[in-house]
Amino acid sequence: MFFGKPWGEWVVDYAQSHQHPVNRFCHTIGIPLVAFSVLLWLATPLVSGMWPYALGLFIVGWVFQFLGHWFEGKPPEFFHDWRYLFVGLRWWWMKIRGQV
Repeated sequence: MFFGKPWGEWVVDYAQSHQHPVNRFCHTIGIPLVAFSVLLWLATPLVSGMWPYALGLFIVGWVFQFLGHWFEGKPPEFFHDWRYLFVGLRWWWMKIRGQV
């Protein structure tokens, strides 16, 4: 459950607005880049000089995602509901495991 709605419903809604193969490919690359960049950013106080890598991965990851939405012809779901930022990560995890 995520905010009173089963994860499966969130992922199905997310997947319906991510049908174009280029968009799906771009998200398959962009989502882990953004997620990894956040982890790197959290490590910046511990590792000197890490922030440029975190920032670069963050920007490149979002470029992939917005490029994908350009091909899809639809805005990102999180423009409508911020919770889809987390659903996207769940969708990616399910995709690499062959569940969507």
